[in-house]
Amino acid sequence: MKYLFLIFTLSIFLTACGDYPIETTMSQDVEAFEFTTQDNDQLSLTELEGEWWIADFIFTNCTTVCLPMTSNMASLQTKLNEEDIDAQLVSFSVDPDYDSPEVLKAYGKSYNADFSNWTFLTGYDFNTIKELSITSFKNLVAEAPDGTDQVTHGTSFFLVSPEGKVIKNYSGVESAAVDTIVQDLKEVQ
Repeated sequence: MKYLFLIFTLSIFLTACGDYPIETTMSQDVEAFEFTTQDNDQLSLTELEGEWWIADFIFTNCTTVCLPMTSNMASLQTKLNEEDIDAQLVSFSVDPDYDSPEVLKAYGKSYNADFSNWTFLTGYDFNTIKELSITSFKNLVAEAPDGTDQVTHGTSFFLVSPEGKVIKNYSGVESAAVDTIVQDLKEVQ
């Protein structure tokens, strides 16, 4: 009986320390934020507490990696719905000067986004999103090179825990990663 109590206590301790039933690749706290959504509402980190969520960094006039990334996010949303998995999707714009709420809403609609659990964020300056991306997600963001409007940014999707900790990253451009994310969300919920 003593051993059962010890095992039970140890398992509670390990769970409280963030031991997840999936292999993790990161352990980063997301810095507090409050940004503008595609509907001109505000979404903050506090409002995401208690939720599993997937984040990515895109912009609407991207001509390269954002196309497969957003297609994969749309596919992820469909699969989460099919599997009845409760998770939020959050796409941060890395070109906030161009990506107004109206532009983001039209962009989301073009991918048949269901805005009930997929939010597109803007309403900050470039340095704010660059800092959040690099500090909280270890995700590169750099200004567009001279002569172009194409912002440089990383292509990962990020799994964020209900406590606001980034625990895993995935390829946002490889469609096979969508199934891995779905499986991981099944395991952690």
